[in-house]
Amino acid sequence: GRKQRAAARRKAFSLFVKAKEVPPASRCPGGGEGVRWWCCRQAFEDLPGIHRHVALHHSGDVGRQAGLGVRPAEAGDSPEGGPGPAGSAARPSGHSCSSPEISWALPDTSHVSQDDLTSQVGEVLLYYCYCEVRDPEKLCAWQKALCQHLHLTGKVRVASEGINGTVGGSKVATSLYIKVMLSQPLFKNILCQEDFKSSAGGAHCFPDLRVGVFKEIVPMGIDPEIVSYKETGIHLSPQEFHREVEQYLSQSTQGQSDTILLDCRNFYESKIGHFQGCLAPDIRKFSYFPSYVDENLELFKDKRVLMYCTGGIRCERGSAYLRSKAVCREVYQLKGGIHKYLEEFPDGFYRGKLFVFDDRYAICSNEDIISACRYCGVLWDQYKLCSSQHCRQLVLTCPSCCNKGLTACCPVCQEKALKVTSRASGQTLKEECECTRRRPRVPIEHVSPRMLDTGK
Repeated sequence: GRKQRAAARRKAFSLFVKAKEVPPASRCPGGGEGVRWWCCRQAFEDLPGIHRHVALHHSGDVGRQAGLGVRPAEAGDSPEGGPGPAGSAARPSGHSCSSPEISWALPDTSHVSQDDLTSQVGEVLLYYCYCEVRDPEKLCAWQKALCQHLHLTGKVRVASEGINGTVGGSKVATSLYIKVMLSQPLFKNILCQEDFKSSAGGAHCFPDLRVGVFKEIVPMGIDPEIVSYKETGIHLSPQEFHREVEQYLSQSTQGQSDTILLDCRNFYESKIGHFQGCLAPDIRKFSYFPSYVDENLELFKDKRVLMYCTGGIRCERGSAYLRSKAVCREVYQLKGGIHKYLEEFPDGFYRGKLFVFDDRYAICSNEDIISACRYCGVLWDQYKLCSSQHCRQLVLTCPSCCNKGLTACCPVCQEKALKVTSRASGQTLKEECECTRRRPRVPIEHVSPRMLDTGK
């Protein structure tokens, strides 16, 4: 039972560490008055705390005699967790992970106040890094420990092809997060400061922290070994992309363009903001993008394609898939995505809001509103979740229509929202809304060259 397992953990833990109280005078000055234990460069004040840490993060080591790298805090401990000013490694080899390129280091936060670390005023980071990861489970465990240590919330996807994350927290926490990520040996020569896109926000922008191992770091639905990020298109800086779009729009007005400006995002993202003159596929998920390309190959034949997405990650695999079809003349992509473009050109060729996958739903850089209320047609671009509990669609409904009770994504959901309240609590319904049923999973574009030339 639970008590027996807890007793077993305590017994196993005692094989590694002799629990003794360190006199206050000899405790680590950088670790705070109550610090008695160090592990993973974290400070713990009592045995229950260190026991919980061992159970959560070192359960695979329990029962081994080789030591966890957990030890009593001693006088002279450095902030990095090493004994003395040299900061040399304090953990035996039994604590190291099987993949040598993954470091378990966590930042020292003893000099940071809890208020600064947990402040609601902060930012949201968006980043990704494609690289070969031998042990995704180890990277996932370290990433979870890091985010918890810094009180960050958000979503992090880990795979053998890399990592993709969006996390929110105080500016102190996000700054430490970036610093540690850049020092992680796995990313050290690949990831750089400018790869982190930031926007105003904080931990409150996400309901919780979700870190997991997946087949792909962005769900395109194609095995990474079949379509690899290594076969991506040509990266263009925001300045280069801006010049290309400017030239494309200029040529389009004269009916001379041989270029397609392709939005790789979902329809609800491009609906509230997009580049002028773009082709925005009417798809609900990025996993539909390969099928969209397959069904519309003639559209891309002999064309120069300029691709863009939110932060750049979907273009990495999306451009690789498009290139694998060998129909385009050239494939380019916006490095850093719309996020980086708006930092350079807040009033450039991208108009409207930028959709983000957190509780904010959108961030803005210009005053344009390019979408409308689903019910009355007035200009409106602030998303809300459909009021029907069984549906996870987003809906644009203005305050006036909301006050009239028009809060669902479609009439079918509006009716079901009334019925669901009379059902037994906890019973869920499969999503069957009018929006989903009417929309083709993969639209076939009937676009004439003239329409593309005029940027429609």
